[in-house]
Amino acid sequence: MSAAHALHVLAAVLWVGGMFFAYMILRPSAGPLEPPDRLSLWARVFQRFFGWVWGSILVLLVSGYGMIHLEFGGFAHLPIYINVMQGLGWIMVLMFLHLFFAPWKRFRRLVAAGDFPAAKDQLEQIRMIVKINLGIGLVVVLVAGSGRYW
Repeated sequence: MSAAHALHVLAAVLWVGGMFFAYMILRPSAGPLEPPDRLSLWARVFQRFFGWVWGSILVLLVSGYGMIHLEFGGFAHLPIYINVMQGLGWIMVLMFLHLFFAPWKRFRRLVAAGDFPAAKDQLEQIRMIVKINLGIGLVVVLVAGSGRYW
């Protein structure tokens, strides 16, 4: 079970930490770049990061539901903090799926076509989703770290 816990925490750290880095560090640092350079940079960053997010989601779901069944004996015996993490986690997954299949898909196509003004609009949508998901992710981290003491 400790391997499942370790993988679960690692996957969460990669996803939430990546969003923190992108939003709090890279976004303001890339701001002064000219739009073609800035938007091309974001396209490359997201291309790499989203692969890690997909992997994190897979690991989080498999390890999380595995621990629910093996450690808690199923859903009927879950402490409230696990249900809070599970609910918030699904909101994060659904938001990522929307981000990936809607604004990211459009953003990638527009950057490739050199339509930087339209790509900028899609990037703003992506930023808003990342901002919200980062906030939720930080709450999940707090719940995970403190929930067993409630």
